[in-house]
Amino acid sequence: MTTGWAPRDVPGSGEDGEWLPILDVPPPGRQRRWTVLLRWLLLLPQFVVYVVLSAVAFFVTIAGWFAALFTGRLPDGIYRFLSSVLAYTTRVNASATLLVDQYPPFSFSAPQYPVQIDVRPTPLNRLAVFFRLILMIPAAIVSSLLQSGWYAISWVFWLITLILGRLPGPLYAATAAVVRYSMRLHAYTCMLTPAYPKKLFGDEQVPAADVRSGTRPLVLDTAATVLIVLFLLLGLAGHAVNSTVDYGSDDDRDTVGAAVLRR
Repeated sequence: MTTGWAPRDVPGSGEDGEWLPILDVPPPGRQRRWTVLLRWLLLLPQFVVYVVLSAVAFFVTIAGWFAALFTGRLPDGIYRFLSSVLAYTTRVNASATLLVDQYPPFSFSAPQYPVQIDVRPTPLNRLAVFFRLILMIPAAIVSSLLQSGWYAISWVFWLITLILGRLPGPLYAATAAVVRYSMRLHAYTCMLTPAYPKKLFGDEQVPAADVRSGTRPLVLDTAATVLIVLFLLLGLAGHAVNSTVDYGSDDDRDTVGAAVLRR
């Protein structure tokens, strides 16, 4: 993570000088089958810390929202805490989704861990801060559909990785795209960046000399792109089914209630 306040026009930044948060994950490699088999069980302590930190970050974000609304930036202490929480939760997500085999440390700072993020503080537009909750809704819907779709078939990814001892390239790229989009959404929600989440379907190809990691750039082939579309469709179908079931349950309760009243 980059510390210190940078000018708005940051070299290598996204559109309009907005630095788009970067996710660095090493290319897919061999994984120990026993850690794949027990991955989520091994991560249970991490999930507990994840939930606690997320709850604390929620209230810190509220404080940061008021500060950013008046000053156009997050206070340094709030920025450091929220960016550290984002880095920690991203490491846990990368491990849980089988992107890496190495166990994530219980630490905010983990410079030697293979999963890293790059967020850079830039000035915030006060109007965008004021409407942040509304502006994030489209990206939040996309992220929710992606994660629901991924979890719907995650057992297939887990089984393939368990058998092969590695996550195949298309599965790795599609999963990394979901994790990166979620990370960028959280960075935007917490006002760590003014850059709206984007590039779900990957980055453009760059010369080999400019490749920094397996996800910088994140280049998706046809199979990975199809998987992302599948995640979205499965997530949409899951939400539709849940809505139908909930609606049907409400109707059933109303019918039973009416029958009781008639008696």
